[in-house]
Amino acid sequence: MRRTDEDELALFGGTEERVRGEGKLDVARLAFEGAETLTWRELFEGFDSLRAITYSSGIGFVCQVLGLFEEAEVIFGCEEVMSFSLQEVMAYQCKTLERLRETAGKAKADLVGRIEAGTLRLFVAREALSHEKLYLLSAKDGRRRVVMGSANLSFAAFGGIQRETVCYMDGERAYDWYAGVYEQLREASTDRIAREALVSADAGENLEALPIAETVRVRNALVIEPVAEAKEDVRFMLDVRNLATRLAPSVPKPDKKGKVILSPEKIKTIRRQVSADLAKEREVRSEYPKLEIFQDEGLVRLNDVSLDLSPPSEAIAHDAALFLRYMDGYEKFHGDVEGMQRRYFEFANWFFCSPFMAVMRDMAVRHNQNLLPYPVFGLVYGQSKAGKTSFLETLLKMMIGQKTKLAAPEFTRSSIEGLKRTVNGAPIIVDDLTNTRFNQHAIETIKNDDFGIAEHLVRYPAVVISANEDVKAVAPEVIRRTVICRVQAGLTNTEVMRSSVVRTVQREIGTAFYREYLRRMMKVVSHLLEELKDDASENAPDILAESSRILVELFAAHTPTPPDYVRPLSLDDYFSEKVTGSYAIKAIRTAWETNRAAFDVSERFNRLQYNAGVNWEADRLLKELPETLEARKSREFVIMNLAEARAFFGLPFRKPLLDRFLRR
Repeated sequence: MRRTDEDELALFGGTEERVRGEGKLDVARLAFEGAETLTWRELFEGFDSLRAITYSSGIGFVCQVLGLFEEAEVIFGCEEVMSFSLQEVMAYQCKTLERLRETAGKAKADLVGRIEAGTLRLFVAREALSHEKLYLLSAKDGRRRVVMGSANLSFAAFGGIQRETVCYMDGERAYDWYAGVYEQLREASTDRIAREALVSADAGENLEALPIAETVRVRNALVIEPVAEAKEDVRFMLDVRNLATRLAPSVPKPDKKGKVILSPEKIKTIRRQVSADLAKEREVRSEYPKLEIFQDEGLVRLNDVSLDLSPPSEAIAHDAALFLRYMDGYEKFHGDVEGMQRRYFEFANWFFCSPFMAVMRDMAVRHNQNLLPYPVFGLVYGQSKAGKTSFLETLLKMMIGQKTKLAAPEFTRSSIEGLKRTVNGAPIIVDDLTNTRFNQHAIETIKNDDFGIAEHLVRYPAVVISANEDVKAVAPEVIRRTVICRVQAGLTNTEVMRSSVVRTVQREIGTAFYREYLRRMMKVVSHLLEELKDDASENAPDILAESSRILVELFAAHTPTPPDYVRPLSLDDYFSEKVTGSYAIKAIRTAWETNRAAFDVSERFNRLQYNAGVNWEADRLLKELPETLEARKSREFVIMNLAEARAFFGLPFRKPLLDRFLRR
C-alpha cells in the first residue's frame, strides 16, 4: 500500500482540514486468521532488528527485550495528557531520562555501551505521538512482523498480568506500511537520546544535555507548537487528580494486600462523609473565595467553577454605570473630593489587577528582576466616615460577587499567611485596623513580603488593609511595598445614615465588567511575563499601566463620557517620591503659607529646619521624605538639605526679611 505525500501530510496534521478535526483517518483493513496463546518471547524471538513505539514501560523489561535483538530502536512517548508546551517537553524528557537511569540498574552500562556501539538508538517524544503501541520486527532472512495493540513494552502488559489487545501480522506489505508511519513519527516528533543525555541530563546545570537541546544544536533552530486542543484534556486530568485528592479522606483505606472491599453500606458511609466535607467546603468558600487565573489557557475559575469571559455588552455597561454612580456619590462628601476620586480610582486599578501580581512576582524572581513593581499589599487610610470599607466591599463585589472581609482582631502575620494559602486570587480585606495592631503585625508582614517565593506560588491573594487616621506614620520600607490610598474627605453622621447609594450599587452590581477585564488582561499578562524573561530590559513591565489602559478602554466603550479620574496610570502614579511623600508635601506647603515662624533657613549651612510641633508629626514627615533631602530629626524638629528641599517642595524657603525685600 503506497502512501502519497498528501496522505503523509494529512496523517500528521499538516492540512487545515486536519486541524479543524475534519480530516480522514488512515484505517488498516485486516482479516482475522485465528488466535494463539504465546509468551512474549515466542512473539518476539527469531528476529534480528526491533523498532518500537511505547508509552508507559518497564525499563527492566525493555532491557530484557532488547537483549533478543542485534539492533534496536525505541521511541518513548508520553502517556500523560499534555499540550506539549516547551516546559512540558523538557520536564517529560528529564523525568524519562531519570527513570531510565534509576530503573535500569546494572543494565544501564549495557544501554550506554550499545548506544556508543551504534546498535541501540533511543528517542523521546517532543510532540504528541500517535496512540499506537507499535513493534516492528525484521530478520536477515527477509521475515517481517508487525506487533500492535494496547500493550506497552512492560512485563505487566506482555507477561499476561493485565488484559491487553495484542495482534501481529507477518509479511512485507504490512511491515512497509507501518514502517512508513514509524519513520515519519521519529523524524517529525522525537529527539534522540545521546550517551551524554542518558548519563547526565537533568533540569539544572545539565539541562543543555537534554535531547531537545541536542536537536536544536544540530538544526540551529526548532519550532515548538503546543497542541491547543489538548488544553481541555489537560485541565480534565488535573480536575480528576484534584477530585481524587479531595475524596481520599472519605474513602476506606486499602487492606494489607492493597485491596479495598466495598459493600452497599460502605458506599453509603462514603456518601455521608463526602456530603459533610462538601458542606464544610461550601462554608469555607463563602468566607474565603478561590479565584484561579490560567492566563495561558484563557481560563478563570471561581470556587472551582469556570467563569464566562464573554459577558453581554449590556451587562458590562450596566456594571460600569453603577461603578461610576458609586464614585459620583463622593461629590456629596466634605473635603478633597476630587483628590479622593482620583486616589480611589488608582486603588481600584491596583485592586483589580492584584490577582496577577503573584505570577508576575514569581517570574521576576526566576529572572532576577525587581519585585517592588508588583505590590501585594494595599493600605486605605484616613479620616472616619470616608467610605473606605464600603469602597473595598464594592470592588470585591465587582470581582467575585462577594463582600468577604477579615475582622481586625484576627489579623496577625501567621493568620494572614495561613489565609493566603487558603484564598486564591481575590484580595483579603482586613477591616478597620488600629494603629497599635498595624505597628505590631502589619509592618513586619509587609516588610518581609517573601511569601510564596521559595515555593513558586502563583495564585496567592493580595492583602488590603483599611485603617483610620490614627495610622500616623508609614515607614519607608512599607511605602515602597504598599499601594497607599490616603483619603481626606468624609460625611457627617446623619449624611452616612441617609445615603442609599452604597446599598443600591452593591445590591445591583454584577461581575460582567470584571470578567471582560479579565479576558483582556490575561492576554496582556502573558506578554508581560515574556518581557520579564528579558534580562537585558532596563525597565520592569508596568502591569499597573496596562491595567489602567484596559479600564479606560472599557469605560470609554460602555459609558457616554467617562469622568476625568478614569485615566491612564503608571507605576510613577503609585511610587514616585512626589506620590509617596504627598502628605509631607502638603503639610510643609501649608505650614509655609500659614506659619513661617516654624521654619529656620540657613543659606550658609544649606540647611532647612522645620518645627513640626509634636514628636509624632516629625516622625511622620521624616518617614515620607526621600533620601535626597538628607532629612533627620531632633525632638519635634525636622532638618533637611535646603537646596534639595526647595526642589522637592517647590518653595523658595527664604528668610522672612529677605523674602519681603525680594517682593519689593
